Amino acid sequence: MSAMNNHCDPLELLLSRLQGVKKHGERHVACCPAHDDKSPSLSLSRGEDGRVLVHCHAGCETHDVLAAVGLELKDLFPDNLSREQRQQYRREQLEKERHFERLVIEAGNGSLANGKDLSDEDVARMALAQERIERLDRQLAEPAEPEPPRVEPERPCWGVYEGWVLNEKGARLKPGVYWHGYRRTKEDEEAELSEDSERPLRDDWIATPVFVVARTLNSDDGTEGRLLRLVAQGGDKEWVLPMEVFGGSGEDARRSLFAMGAVIAPRQRSRFMEYLLDQQPRQTIATTSRPGWHESGVFVLPHRTLGGDGVRYQTAGRAPNLYAARGELAQWQSRVATQCLGNPVLTLAIGCALAGPLLNLVGVNGGGVHLVGDSSSGKSLAQLLGASVWGDPGVFAASWDMTKGGLEIEAASRNDTLLSLDEIKRADPRRVQEMAYALANGQGKGTMTREREGRAKLHWRLLTLSSGERSLSEHAAIGGNPAHAGAELRMVDVNAGTRTHRAFDELHGMEGADFHRALTVAAGQHYGHLGPAFVERLIAGDDRDGLLEDFARVRACFVVENAQAGRVADRFAVIALAGEMAIAYGLLPWPVGTSLADSQLLYREWLERVGSGNAEDRQILAGIAGFIERHGSSRFSDVDAGETDSRIFDRAGYWELDGARRLYLFNKSGLIEAAAGFGLARIVKALEAAGALAKRDNDKKRNTKKYRLPGGGSAGLYVVDPERLENEGGTHG
Repeated sequence: MSAMNNHCDPLELLLSRLQGVKKHGERHVACCPAHDDKSPSLSLSRGEDGRVLVHCHAGCETHDVLAAVGLELKDLFPDNLSREQRQQYRREQLEKERHFERLVIEAGNGSLANGKDLSDEDVARMALAQERIERLDRQLAEPAEPEPPRVEPERPCWGVYEGWVLNEKGARLKPGVYWHGYRRTKEDEEAELSEDSERPLRDDWIATPVFVVARTLNSDDGTEGRLLRLVAQGGDKEWVLPMEVFGGSGEDARRSLFAMGAVIAPRQRSRFMEYLLDQQPRQTIATTSRPGWHESGVFVLPHRTLGGDGVRYQTAGRAPNLYAARGELAQWQSRVATQCLGNPVLTLAIGCALAGPLLNLVGVNGGGVHLVGDSSSGKSLAQLLGASVWGDPGVFAASWDMTKGGLEIEAASRNDTLLSLDEIKRADPRRVQEMAYALANGQGKGTMTREREGRAKLHWRLLTLSSGERSLSEHAAIGGNPAHAGAELRMVDVNAGTRTHRAFDELHGMEGADFHRALTVAAGQHYGHLGPAFVERLIAGDDRDGLLEDFARVRACFVVENAQAGRVADRFAVIALAGEMAIAYGLLPWPVGTSLADSQLLYREWLERVGSGNAEDRQILAGIAGFIERHGSSRFSDVDAGETDSRIFDRAGYWELDGARRLYLFNKSGLIEAAAGFGLARIVKALEAAGALAKRDNDKKRNTKKYRLPGGGSAGLYVVDPERLENEGGTHG
């Protein structure tokens, strides 16, 4: 499509894109954009019929000059030139260029005939001239530009054309949206024209070509829209226009269209919206504002639908394309995937990215994996590789440094894929555990409009790949919040700092820095292919029952002793399954069993760190042990002392010696404070399970033992053996 419109002068259009422009009478000179022009060598003037005459004195072809500034040969013509005039100009221009190249060859031959030696530069220029002559001969032999098709619209009406057309009178109309009507004449005002009278035609150019393809119905909330197809210089583009924009000025919609390459005449903006509203397409298609699996069975991504063509992704048009692709899958496989072999943290990251589409199919809830290691250990590389499965790593990855509402938006925009969150130290310590719960639960917080109508909650199901120098609970503790075992289970810690080479186990003969750099560069050049290819193979297989059986077999390889560890095992199992499926599909160049073995290894490491017991029990025991360590001397005193210790403020209890060991006698409030976040009954249950309640009254109905207190009186106290806390909570907690 031409870059010029009715309001552009061809010469002014070209001059506006050149450097070093100077005017000499009726002629202009400028620096040629097609070569390294140190001094202006491009001559420009206007022909008698308005066409632009271009000549580079260094020998550059007109086509190359125009291409360097984003124009075409047809942009040198005013709209009123006939087809014959345009063809004649094209031929004259080609003949002129051919004549110039012929002179170059003749000059060189003349020098040789006079016995002069030619420099290497002269010989190369003659060879180039011969190449150009041969190409110009081919262009001159090409058939003439065909006559544009003729249209006869039923005026008054709208019209939209992808290419040039001729109206009933033979006038050329450039591509775009038109209003075809009649000009109002003086005769119209004085009297009605007879049927055989000819009325002057009016063809108002409204915008570049925009077709209204279909009516859309959003599966998420039932709202309607229109599917538009734009014909722009960058190629055809689609966009779903929400019908609600017609309730206002339409400015936001037009701004989005301009951003995608459409051009709307300044004085025709309201008529353009009228054009869109007048269209009544017969086809109806579904749309969704959430990527991932659609109820129809297809997998929807921005600008692409896998498994079918009946659903479109609906966006405001200004959001970045998270799911962009660059380079080649084969290059990603050879330069990235092969280097991940022998590195469980890296294979886990890729499996984590591929597991997103499987979660809903095998019935596994979302959650996360949290890579823990010192700064610059290689955690960020694992996250970068995981992000490269779906899109540009620099854009697809997100940050912990956002509000909970912002995190919900980021998660929903990556539904059924992967959410990669960088350093957890950026997160608000007071909210980080709450955010971890929300990510795993897959549901955002409901809000209200100004009209007190409930907005639809955001939903998602995905795995989160997080990183940090501290674990989730350690970061939460900075804000003074106790650790919640449920949050830790939803964001499982993985050792990415003390392996053979920090986060890596195998460097494939390279130094650590070189290994990191090579994979970083490769993932930045080739990305966005593996995830969609995996989903396409998954859809083509169409074996839901077989998938469930495969997951059951893989899950059986992860031994658990309680339901809480089972949730973590589910996560490692679905990651392993995704990796093994990609291997079977031929998408990952790894030996069969690689993903399963690496996931089992990391799962066993997690079990060794936390133990196989109840996570809340471990948290309670660890909290009480830490409380004793911090306050054992300041908030406890000897229960056998003759008088009350006046130095104790905010008393949590007493202590007594039982042989060589010291037992701590908690009062009720002290015990609840020590295991913050849990009720008394739950705390006692954890102490009993660990055998940490050392004494109680003989009737066994009480969990306390009655003591006479220094200074008089008595009280029932919870007798805690700190050694049992160390064994049950400290070693594994």
